[in-house]
Amino acid sequence: MFINKLSKVKERAAVDTEQNIKRKSTFREYAEAIGMALLLALFIRTFIVQAFKIPSGSMIPTLQIGDHILVNKLSYGVRIPFLEHYLASFQKAQRGDVVVFIFPEDRSKDFIKRVIGVAGDSVEVRDKRIYINGKQVDDPHAHFEGDDPQALGLPSRDGFGPRVVPENHIFVMGDNRDRSYDSRFWGFVSLDDVRGKAFLIYWSWDGSDRWVRWERLGSLIR
Repeated sequence: MFINKLSKVKERAAVDTEQNIKRKSTFREYAEAIGMALLLALFIRTFIVQAFKIPSGSMIPTLQIGDHILVNKLSYGVRIPFLEHYLASFQKAQRGDVVVFIFPEDRSKDFIKRVIGVAGDSVEVRDKRIYINGKQVDDPHAHFEGDDPQALGLPSRDGFGPRVVPENHIFVMGDNRDRSYDSRFWGFVSLDDVRGKAFLIYWSWDGSDRWVRWERLGSLIR
């Protein structure tokens, strides 16, 4: 009788041990899966694609306040995290590209603007018209809302240059030309500070009423 009880105790202990091993194995599998997912997400965010939210109207009508966009961080090369320069460059930003970059006056902030001039270009703004190397260029993305009443004291936005874009730099402007704080005021952007090229609006809602702008979801940024 005692032997049977002892045998049952041993069997129960063996079953409990096996169940504990299974539970630990299941927990380990979930932990490893979550860890790999986090590492993959961090890798993608660091090197491939990063999400940004548009907080201002400087790129209206191309980008609205409340648009959530994706930026291709491999558009121009592979950046070294934290060192803020490119390990390898594939190509340079071109006129017309919409780029996210580190704001030169406050490196804790990211700005988004459109490339207007590249290295070697002579850029001039006359009466709101853009001239590159002395010739007026088509400007299909330009939008004019009039002077921003909150921007008192800033120099005129209607005139700039001519100035030559230095090597390894770009000249950028917001599409909402009257209400954009851009290269006309603080100068050129180093290509090393360009985080990537904006390419897609994946989510958008109105900032005041939180209504989803369904028509903007999935729109390519041009």
